[in-house]
Amino acid sequence: MGKILLKRAVLFSVYAFLYIPIVVLVVLSFNQAKFSTRWDGFSLVWYARLINNSLLMEAALNSVLVAVSSSTIATLLGGLGAFSLYRYQFTAKRAYYGALYVLMISPDVVMGISLLALFSALRMPLGFGTLLLAHITLSLPFVTVVVYSRLSGFSPNVIEAARDLGASESRALRLVVLPLAAPAVLAAWLLSFTLSLDDVIISFFVTGPAFEILPLRIYSMVRLGVKPDVNALCTVMFTLSLALVFISQLLLKEERI
Repeated sequence: MGKILLKRAVLFSVYAFLYIPIVVLVVLSFNQAKFSTRWDGFSLVWYARLINNSLLMEAALNSVLVAVSSSTIATLLGGLGAFSLYRYQFTAKRAYYGALYVLMISPDVVMGISLLALFSALRMPLGFGTLLLAHITLSLPFVTVVVYSRLSGFSPNVIEAARDLGASESRALRLVVLPLAAPAVLAAWLLSFTLSLDDVIISFFVTGPAFEILPLRIYSMVRLGVKPDVNALCTVMFTLSLALVFISQLLLKEERI
């Protein structure tokens, strides 16, 4: 009995350490007071200010534009890469799959500096284009791994049966593999969207002053102190990210084929 209580206490302490700061942030976003040192009552005034803040709205639209574009391209390329890993045998297959994990575990600051060095060497002006390429690079390995994990549970006989019935490789991919892998593809897109929407470190290195996104705007705001409208903005972003991750996890549940 004592061991069970100890395990529960440790588990509760870990979750409390992780989530109490987020709960405090959400609660303070509804605080009518301008300063977080006291509670003046429940209010939605800071959320109303967000809507009327043109700079924040412009940064939010830029973030959504980059997130949607990079997620779509990364899902397309990563899905094709996952299908290649699943369907074909080639010499560098293990090296290719291992390289994906290297990118996934690489520190963001290393990826950001390396991409900045590449763009500088190519004399590419920093802005929407470089930010889009950087976010595609960030999301691509996650998409490939997620989709490949789904495809690896399929029987290869499904594609062979389609080929025996006269379907070409591309037709089998479009009419057989894609419908079966659709939940994983959509989940990968949502995961990519979340990664792009929340990224700060890589975006800091590869974007220019003429194209500002929401995470960097928040970073510049909190350098002068955490204000209630920042709490409200972070609450909105956290809620959106949490909803997307929850949906992606639902889509990744195993289904019988």
